[in-house]
Amino acid sequence: MSANNFVVFREGEEVRLPRSLPLLPLRDVVVFPYMVTPLLVGRERSVAAVETAMERDKYLCVVAQRDPETEEPAAGELHTVGSIIKVLQIIRTPDDTLKILVEGVARVRLEEVIDGGGFLETTVSPIAEELSAGPRIEALSRSIKERFKEYVRLNKRLPDEVLLSVLNLDEIGKMADSISAYILGRVPLKQELLEEPNLENRLTRINQVLASELEILEIEQRIDTEVQTQVHRNQREFYLNEQLRAIRKELGYPGDEDGEIEDYATRIEDSDMSPEAVEVSKRELNRLDRMSPMSPEATVVRNYLDNLLALPWKKKSRDRIDTARVQERLDADHYGLDRVKERILEYLAVYKLTRTMQGTILCLVGPPGVGKTSLGRSIAASMGRKFVRISLGGVRDEAEIRGHRRTYIGSKPGRVIESLRKAGTRNPVFLLDEIDKMGSDYRGDPAAALLEVLDPEQNSTFSDHYLEVEFDLSQVMFITTANSLHSIPAALEDRMEIIRLPGYLDHEKFAIAERFLAPRQMKRNGVQDWDGFHPSAFQAIIDGYTREAGVRSLEREIGRICRKVAKVRVGGKSFPAAVGARSVPKYLGVPKYRRRSVDREPEVGVVVGLAWTTAGGEILEIEVARVPGAGKMSITGNLKDVMKESAETALSFARGLCSEVSEEWFKENQIHLHVPEGAIPKDGPSAGISMATAIVSLLRGVPVRSEVAMTGEVTLRGKVLPIGGLPEKAVAAMRAGMRHLVIPRDNEKDFLELPAIIRRKLTVHLVENMNEVLEIALAPEAGGDGTPA
Repeated sequence: MSANNFVVFREGEEVRLPRSLPLLPLRDVVVFPYMVTPLLVGRERSVAAVETAMERDKYLCVVAQRDPETEEPAAGELHTVGSIIKVLQIIRTPDDTLKILVEGVARVRLEEVIDGGGFLETTVSPIAEELSAGPRIEALSRSIKERFKEYVRLNKRLPDEVLLSVLNLDEIGKMADSISAYILGRVPLKQELLEEPNLENRLTRINQVLASELEILEIEQRIDTEVQTQVHRNQREFYLNEQLRAIRKELGYPGDEDGEIEDYATRIEDSDMSPEAVEVSKRELNRLDRMSPMSPEATVVRNYLDNLLALPWKKKSRDRIDTARVQERLDADHYGLDRVKERILEYLAVYKLTRTMQGTILCLVGPPGVGKTSLGRSIAASMGRKFVRISLGGVRDEAEIRGHRRTYIGSKPGRVIESLRKAGTRNPVFLLDEIDKMGSDYRGDPAAALLEVLDPEQNSTFSDHYLEVEFDLSQVMFITTANSLHSIPAALEDRMEIIRLPGYLDHEKFAIAERFLAPRQMKRNGVQDWDGFHPSAFQAIIDGYTREAGVRSLEREIGRICRKVAKVRVGGKSFPAAVGARSVPKYLGVPKYRRRSVDREPEVGVVVGLAWTTAGGEILEIEVARVPGAGKMSITGNLKDVMKESAETALSFARGLCSEVSEEWFKENQIHLHVPEGAIPKDGPSAGISMATAIVSLLRGVPVRSEVAMTGEVTLRGKVLPIGGLPEKAVAAMRAGMRHLVIPRDNEKDFLELPAIIRRKLTVHLVENMNEVLEIALAPEAGGDGTPA
């Protein structure tokens, strides 16, 4: 025996095996010595290993992976004990996979695994089997044989030939390995048996596993017997019920004792269902008539017929479209939103003239709390239609929209059909709320199902999986709402007309609080007789206790004050005086927010940028400072990739612009860029000009005007590119007290659509390049010597 091979004895004969072999990782199979089994080889490296073995001596080493999902396992992802196998037969399939028949030869331990150039190769050492004899070994052997006989008898997946082949084995070790191969256990269990060299320990473990498996198989057999008994009982009941029906018919008794079938037939004839639905319902009724009343399937058919008959196939609400009345209702329910109301009135005017929806689905997009859902409710009330709302937030199952097929236990129609059934009309105002918060997973994509619902070319023949008949949705007025368009699929967005609802301005919030929120909260909390709020209180709450685009937090704070007043009243005291600005902290505590002051002195390297979120616009103070270093730039503030790239672009532009700053300065210093509120992730390119301005301010030592806010993307050449979310950003700038707003010239169209009050309060500068930005933003008269800070 050389160092390159070793000898094992099989059935009394020497077998010389190589120490270095191609390695074949197995996903979910453990091969034991003496085991003959087929293997399907498909991975490229595995195929190469088999082909190499066929070119050598047909010997391979196989070992189980620790994780069967790993596609290309490394040495550390394989078990350390495997088997040497010999390839007995190989078949190549048309899809380049191999079917091989192999025989286990010997247990081995993997000493080293290397990349053999296209496949894995391993050096192995034999594992000597620790044989022992004696009464315990004999007792274990007999116990295992008896239990394996019972195991084969109960396990229908093993043929009787397996039992004969195992019982005819003379060697106890060989018998143990053969039984280990046939036990229907998991890979970790089989790997444990393969790695155990001691025969007594291996026999003990096999005996334990067989005892456990026998207990499970006996329970399975008992369950099968109970199921068969129940099936026979049901068949017997069905047969006897059919006989009873025939006897009653022969004796002249009515076949439908409680008149159920006749009642369904009458309802179908009197219904206004479509011809297709009538045909399907009659077919199902015939099935019901032939079934046993106690059959589970009969209940399924009854539920199906009830759902079909309950749908409003032709029942409609009578439209009362009076644009003046609609305008009055919208104004009564919502303050401001003039452009949104105008578009809704146009939509309803066209519908009144044409009596068709003209293929338009309105999508109301805006931050939380601006009145998207309540707008839909007001539209329904002004038209005299029923209002239906379903929330799509978190919906991930397509069946939520289309329904479940009747083959599923507990199946039911989708939420669209179910909502129409509850509404009782086929033309309600149907609000699909939070359409941007749907998801998708293995159960399907609800957004794809909504394409059929919202497409006017398709929804007249909408088919729910449960009903399996067409239902006309073309008379439904669909309105959708979203906080952002980013997560809405393009195909779905293309079917909708986007109407944006910007955040409310402070004077609008003030009017809403005075006209709507305060009276509603006073009534809700039972303090209608209280003097209420002084106008200054609303402004104090808006300034010090809310930071939002909508008015939900504002109403919540007003409600808190009303509850405290109610508590005082219930305590036996008289109502307190009306709440004014000074008394607000008494009820709400210390103000949570503070108005940003624009009266601070201009600072070097500090610029006010603007950001947009689904909750509205926000201001960002971008800070740049010089610190000793090696010329690199450090970025902090929880910035994502796009914003980091914008910072790099801004730095490159600034270095090119400020040629008067020596290279020695950059070698000895590094620039630190920070965006405060580091707990909040930030991303997007629109802070590019803000970062570039801050860096130029630092390099030139010139302060930045504190009353200037800016937004825009910057290029390496200093061009200013357009951005999104300008209405929300402009509102944030005005709310923060900014006087000047710098925006890209390409956003001029968005600027012209801003409310007049914003255009009056903000001096807007349209820019095309960074030179224009710097001319507006930098304030050399405020100080600075023109040298790097």
